[in-house]
Amino acid sequence: MKALAAGIGAVFLSPLLIAGTGMTLAASAEAVQTTGSVSNCLTDIDAGKVADQVTKILDGASGEDVRVEGLDLPTEQIPHAQTIVATGISLDVPKKGQIIALATAMQESRLRNLNYGDRDSLGLFQQRPSQGWGTAQQIRDPVYASERFYKALLAVDGWQQMTVTQAAQAVQKSGFPDAYAQWEPLATALQKAIAATFPGNSDGAGDETGDTSSSSCSTQDGSQYGPIPEGAVPKGYSIPKDADPRARTAIDWAMHQLGTMYQWGGSCTAAHGPDPMGRCDCSSLMQQAYAKAGIQLTRTTYTQVNEGKAVSVKALKPGDLIFSRGTAARPEHVGMYMGEGLVIEAPRTGKPVRITPLKDWDVLAARRVI
Repeated sequence: MKALAAGIGAVFLSPLLIAGTGMTLAASAEAVQTTGSVSNCLTDIDAGKVADQVTKILDGASGEDVRVEGLDLPTEQIPHAQTIVATGISLDVPKKGQIIALATAMQESRLRNLNYGDRDSLGLFQQRPSQGWGTAQQIRDPVYASERFYKALLAVDGWQQMTVTQAAQAVQKSGFPDAYAQWEPLATALQKAIAATFPGNSDGAGDETGDTSSSSCSTQDGSQYGPIPEGAVPKGYSIPKDADPRARTAIDWAMHQLGTMYQWGGSCTAAHGPDPMGRCDCSSLMQQAYAKAGIQLTRTTYTQVNEGKAVSVKALKPGDLIFSRGTAARPEHVGMYMGEGLVIEAPRTGKPVRITPLKDWDVLAARRVI
């Protein structure tokens, strides 16, 4: 059913048919990587410069003036790196594990979501359906692919004491077992730059022991409220007084829809009414909330990610739209930041409109529409 109405709401991650210049679909991804390997092994990475360039891309820069040594398509590759890091943070994977994942994806696909590879290898990590990694469609979902890689890595006994190459090879069992090492400096710089954009992560989501906790004195992530019952307002929350009046209107209206059940493709024009199609999905909740504030948004998550202007997750204000699932360019889910580390969302079928802590979100993009 989703394929019949791909223009309504957030549905699924469509395959991005990416083929590099000069490459054929019959080529082995690893062969492509080997012939195009990095000449100087990227040993002299300027982490500060990488962070500046990553921030430009994540804040919506076109990429024309962005230069990251080792990344020839930064506008495509950095969002994929962000997905890998965000997934690692959500799974409580230590910083080293995230670096291993990034280095692996750089070697296997050059951080591209490939629809071809050696035999039936696909996606960021060149995982194979025939080897039990999932279906072709699942593997082409960057979040799914990242989760599967991390789960396989965490199952490797002693992986944290291994080198990046040893750990990556234990998961991938590649024909080029020594190739991952060349990417470690860039992977380390990317992980640090990207992790720092997430609330409560100053240098990269935890230490080598896997502790990803952060001080409550840092950016609020909603954890101060504890468990939040679905459809309820956390005790003590109120819309921040310094919120833009239009954002206050949008947040207030969205809160009046709390507890109403999600309806994929629903218009959100009568969420409390008897007609299921009057209920909300994630993007229609955003559209109708802002309509009450006199701001017109487009209908789908795919288009709302281009509304307004890009903002950093570290600089969120009440009313900002935040996006998750899929990729930064084509996210599958949207919610509205409420301030104090909270987000209001219409999550998925079978769940009501609810408030969730920001810490539970793998934020791929954020937009300010006022």
